[in-house]
Amino acid sequence: MNALIEIIQGLGGIFISLINVYIWVIIIGALLSFVNPDPYNPIVQFLYKVTNPAYSFVRRFMRTDINGLDFAPLIIIVVLQVLIVVLSSLLYNL
Repeated sequence: MNALIEIIQGLGGIFISLINVYIWVIIIGALLSFVNPDPYNPIVQFLYKVTNPAYSFVRRFMRTDINGLDFAPLIIIVVLQVLIVVLSSLLYNL
């Protein structure tokens, strides 16, 4: 039983790390949107392909464009941070 708990905690730690990586991808994509990069750059295309589904999901439920600023990345980052805190507390209490 103890080994199963350690496996679950390890998988949870990997999942939390993947969420952290996705948060950084969102931050980098948001920062790149300020400088208007070359849309044919493969890195920029990858960032758009990874982040646009999450942006469109948030935009479907609420208005995120206020005074010319898009707050979809901020909303996603806050939700993911809350998810990290909840998952960390659940894994710690196992």
